[in-house]
Amino acid sequence: MADISVKLFGEKLKTPLIPASGVWGYGDEYDFVDQKYLGAFVTKGLSVRPREGNPVPRIAETECGMLNSVGLNNVGIKYFIEEKLPKVKNLGTKIIVNFFGNTEEEYIEAAKMLANVPEVFALEMNVSCPNVKSGGIAFGQDPKLIEDLTASVKKITSKPLIVKLTPNVTNIPIIAKAAEFGGADAVSLINTVRGMSIDIKTKRPTLATPIGGYSGKAIKPIAVRAVYETAKEIKIPIIGIGGIYTAEDVIEFLMAGATAVQIGSAVFANPNICEIISKNLITYCENNDIKNLLSLYKAAL
Repeated sequence: MADISVKLFGEKLKTPLIPASGVWGYGDEYDFVDQKYLGAFVTKGLSVRPREGNPVPRIAETECGMLNSVGLNNVGIKYFIEEKLPKVKNLGTKIIVNFFGNTEEEYIEAAKMLANVPEVFALEMNVSCPNVKSGGIAFGQDPKLIEDLTASVKKITSKPLIVKLTPNVTNIPIIAKAAEFGGADAVSLINTVRGMSIDIKTKRPTLATPIGGYSGKAIKPIAVRAVYETAKEIKIPIIGIGGIYTAEDVIEFLMAGATAVQIGSAVFANPNICEIISKNLITYCENNDIKNLLSLYKAAL
């Protein structure tokens, strides 16, 4: 049987498939899923204090994907560690915790709270949040902010740090290089693309905000391009995200330069999507005489 495992931060992942932040909850809602088909999973984004999120409606289906403006509602890091983590730590897959803040101080405090939690494999830092001390610009849109924030957080924790990048910038590789300069151990890209839809019957936006993050099949070419361009410029691993629904999608991301991938919207359509993709990856490799996925890595570069 073909080997579809990958290595990340020196550790073996059973598959390159990682359910993305926001689709897997805190992990306790998916205990029925066979964990052997997951490389890891990423928790819902966590903040220092609990957060209610945005008003409803905050999810809207579109022709080729979905819009969301959930607003990062979450139970807070303390509650996660005390109440959620005990339920998921023995599921049999690695746990990556996504976290965020609205100031550098909040990011640092969050990292401190998670730094010594042994069950946590790695941290993923969401930098799409507005920096309230710098006029509201997202941390992830300013290379200097990214480099400084990453360096500050790396001083706090020895855990591998993944910086999750926004596509809503002119040049993603520049932002990725800034994260690398700051000490990031990997980057994940892309986060959702800003979008909007209007219900022509009610004459109102479908989201209360009314602009949200767009995800789904339609953003895959944007994401593949971002991975391809970024892989030419940085040495740290890239975790590809965006419109992945099939084994062929995964292979495309690996050829563009991703070490692993995160599955987002596809999970909502089928919670067992990682099992289906894993089996199809094995079939693809066997049919094409590929002994392991490493041979596909950066094939297009």
